[in-house]
Amino acid sequence: MTRDSRDVERMYSTPEVVAKLRRLADALEQDKSFRIQVAGVRIRVPERAQFSIEHELGDDEEEIEFQLKWPVKPGSDAEFEHADSDDGAVV
Repeated sequence: MTRDSRDVERMYSTPEVVAKLRRLADALEQDKSFRIQVAGVRIRVPERAQFSIEHELGDDEEEIEFQLKWPVKPGSDAEFEHADSDDGAVV
């Protein structure tokens, strides 16, 4: 699968966020990769990902972003797949 640009934001319920954060915390603690589904696409976050927390303050809103970033090599296969079928639990 080739890489296409993608920038999506999806709102989740509190129980969904709790489940995603719990799985992420477990993966970070165990130095393991992490699989997450965002807006219908499954993404594999490698254990080498760097974690950061960003705070933004504007005139009418405040935002905190939890970010995971990792390098990808040009021309390499993407570490994501479209979730057309439900063949396993990915939070």
